[in-house]
Amino acid sequence: MVNFIISAATFTAVLLLFGAWRLSKRRGAAKQIWLMVAAALVIFVNLAIWITPVDNGQSLLNQTAIETRR
Repeated sequence: MVNFIISAATFTAVLLLFGAWRLSKRRGAAKQIWLMVAAALVIFVNLAIWITPVDNGQSLLNQTAIETRR
C-alpha cells in the first residue's frame, strides 16, 4: 500500500508539471502555471523526505512498511 501511495504521488507531480507545460503553450495563465509547479515541487520534497535514508540507514518509507506488516 505504501508503494502505491509513493507511486501515485510521483505520478501526480509529473502530471502537474506536464499540465503546467501544456498550459504555458496554450495560453499565458502565469498564476496557475506557477501554482501547479509549486504544488509539484511540494510533492517532490515530501517524497524526498520519505525516501531519503537517515543515519541508521532506515527511511520513513522503510519504517512505515515494517510497521504496516505487523
